[in-house]
Amino acid sequence: MTDTAKWYVVHTYSGHENKVKINLEKIVENRGMEDIIQSVEVPTEEVIEIKNGKRKIKQRKVFPGYVLVKMIMNSESWYVVRNTKGVTGFVGPGSKPVALSNDEVLKMGIERRNPEINVEVGDTVKVVSGPFESFMGIVKDLNHEKSTLKVMISMFGRETSVELEYTQIEKQ
Repeated sequence: MTDTAKWYVVHTYSGHENKVKINLEKIVENRGMEDIIQSVEVPTEEVIEIKNGKRKIKQRKVFPGYVLVKMIMNSESWYVVRNTKGVTGFVGPGSKPVALSNDEVLKMGIERRNPEINVEVGDTVKVVSGPFESFMGIVKDLNHEKSTLKVMISMFGRETSVELEYTQIEKQ
């Protein structure tokens, strides 16, 4: 059917999302299908609940009743996912699963594309946007996970450390 892995939405019994994820990952491992069914995700978000005057941070499912699966769609992978305990079917017209578009995947935050940056600690950069626009500074630290960097800029005769996004600077 297709030879590149795409994200598909799988409908599950409500409350069975994590069980489906665990079961599917076990089946994939047992059958050695890691190259075909590459990832199983239950997107969650942090929510703050206040109970008895105490703040608690809880994980809440973003799409209750659904699991996202990154897989190469073929008859074997379709069969394995479709027959996993707790799965009621793929999302799509009839029995034809429809893959999510790259845009949908990015908007859902399932996969993040980290922007590439060609600067290193010690490089001089110019801030091109934000409140420090047109300031020059020296890179002190890079955080690839958050796509941010710390830059020392000279402001009012003092060195000040500011955290900027990759997109806010350009190398000089």
